Amino acid sequence: MPLEAVMIVVDNSESSRNGDYPPTRFDAQADAVSIIFQNVIQGNPESSVGLMSMGGKGPEVLVTLTTDQGKIYEGLHRTKKTIRGHAHLATGIQVAGLALKHRQNKSQRQRIIVFVCSPIEEDESDLVKLAKKMKKNNVSVDFVLFGDVEDDTNERKLKAFNDAVKGGEGSNLVVIPPSGKLLSDQLLSTPLLLGDNVPSQAGGGGEAGGAGGDFGDFGFDPSTDPELALALRMSMEEERARQEKKAKEEAAAAAKTNLETVKEGEESEPLLNTDGDASGSGSKDDKKDDKDGDKMDTS
Repeated sequence: MPLEAVMIVVDNSESSRNGDYPPTRFDAQADAVSIIFQNVIQGNPESSVGLMSMGGKGPEVLVTLTTDQGKIYEGLHRTKKTIRGHAHLATGIQVAGLALKHRQNKSQRQRIIVFVCSPIEEDESDLVKLAKKMKKNNVSVDFVLFGDVEDDTNERKLKAFNDAVKGGEGSNLVVIPPSGKLLSDQLLSTPLLLGDNVPSQAGGGGEAGGAGGDFGDFGFDPSTDPELALALRMSMEEERARQEKKAKEEAAAAAKTNLETVKEGEESEPLLNTDGDASGSGSKDDKKDDKDGDKMDTS
């Protein structure tokens, strides 16, 4: 998993009181935030997660980037008491971008995850401009759109934003219609948590519902047991990392062996010949001529 700094923006507008997502839209978000936090931190212990709200009078940073899930719970608990007004989507994204800009570890990839369950008041053109700005600053933006999904206005605006901000990785638009399943359970089988490993069955937006992701080969539905699905996914990530490390070690060992077998020079002949003389002192024919010459001198 990548090293990330993630700001999660929850929708605490008046619309979040609705009970079409059990128990309420806001509580459904709170459960999903917990799953996302675990996914990010377990994926890379050096990653960090922050929390914001965008309802009421305006966006508020509830928790700065942290690895302490207790602080996230505390922030969600405070926000539940301040459900009111409408959502300030564009301002919330900009504030989240500023919070990421001041992260301590600059090696962390910047990512914003926004929950939207209320009408989007911003114009589509303004959202597209903001999306291009986020892309320029290397910030990926994921949306979880739920609530009144029959009206496609929100989805159309978010899709325009997503098309403008999308880069190589991240920046997913996940649309989750109401159902008997928990919002957090349905997120488990989406690109938001599975990344590029999940096959997209619905065109364009990466909607939830039926995709098995990493578990498709096993016939396992991650929504039936979210905790088991998360544990299995992390186990597969660890095994993949172990195999990659092993492959690198074997490649390094093979390269070292090849270097050791290369000799600096080969001896073309032994140091001493069969007569016990230095091999470089000449051939047998040369030595015979020398001996004949010596006999002629003594005669």
